Amino acid sequence: MSEKVRVLIIDDSAFNRRSLRHMLESNPDIKVVGAAVDGEDGLKKTSALKPDVITLDLEMPKMDGFTFLRILMRTTPLPTIVISSKSDSESVFKAMELGAVDFIQKPVKKASMELYTIREDVLKKVIHARDVNLKNVQRRIADINVKLNLGIDAAVRPIVKVRGAKREDAGACTGFKLIAIGSSTGGPSALQRIVSGLDSSQKVSVLISQHMPAGFTNTFAQRLNKYTAFHVTEAQDGEPIRQGSILLCPGGYSMEIKAANDRKEISLLPRQKDDRFIPSVNRMFASVAREYGRMSAGVVLTGMGDDGKKGIEAIKDTGGYTIAESEETAVIFGMPREAIATGKIDRVLPYYLISMELNRWAKG
Repeated sequence: MSEKVRVLIIDDSAFNRRSLRHMLESNPDIKVVGAAVDGEDGLKKTSALKPDVITLDLEMPKMDGFTFLRILMRTTPLPTIVISSKSDSESVFKAMELGAVDFIQKPVKKASMELYTIREDVLKKVIHARDVNLKNVQRRIADINVKLNLGIDAAVRPIVKVRGAKREDAGACTGFKLIAIGSSTGGPSALQRIVSGLDSSQKVSVLISQHMPAGFTNTFAQRLNKYTAFHVTEAQDGEPIRQGSILLCPGGYSMEIKAANDRKEISLLPRQKDDRFIPSVNRMFASVAREYGRMSAGVVLTGMGDDGKKGIEAIKDTGGYTIAESEETAVIFGMPREAIATGKIDRVLPYYLISMELNRWAKG
């Protein structure tokens, strides 16, 4: 049996610290080695206790979670999972850019027994955090910092939408190719890099299913929209698929394509009994294969588990093109590894080359 995952909890709420300790130690494979009341205390205890994984609140006195992350990732990088409230969605994405590998949504901001509703999510993500490739987390941070230094971060110089990104009329469902991308842990930064590199002059549309809770995907879509000449939005049920659009599946749902009269449109489904992951990349890929066949490309990015494995087989079997992120850059190689194991992947690439390959495919 492998050693227990050693966890340090950092949260200024005594109730949250006690509750997280209780739920974490309900798993025999996890040991809570300590708890800290703020970032400064967290740095001291990280040095003294040497945990494997850290759970981190963001809003704390004395030293907040952002300052803690900046120092931690420069000195002693460790897999860090942010546990934050829904209202802090912008803060969560900022924390991920600083090196947090994943996040969990608190059901409420104040102390409440409702916190226990996230127990299963906390246990799953903490256990899988030991599979995180920290060198690749640092690679993503460096990638973001390069953009900041060059002055091309969205907050500094938003991309201007260009004519090449003009979307076709709602009824137009043929004549352009469809790219479908599935990702989980470590996916947001890779997706940012990929969408920023897509050629908007090509006749393509993009669907994205990123494992992310409800309340965060709309903010994420708005952030992605600043990095590309495509039009990025959170998908709506019944929305037609248009050339030049990027549709992000809303958290809490899975996204499929269905034919409706003379067009193809989005169908949003709540979690089904057999869905292990939400959004389900497999469901998205299967519908893409059915409706677009050889005019489709499926991309599997970083993440735990095997979501996308069955769907990528469907895309390849109907003549589509398939790509998986390489172990060289994946934060967690689980999803790409499972996709590659099917023997149905055409190219295995680091995330920073994927947009270039998709542009090449779109021109063909």
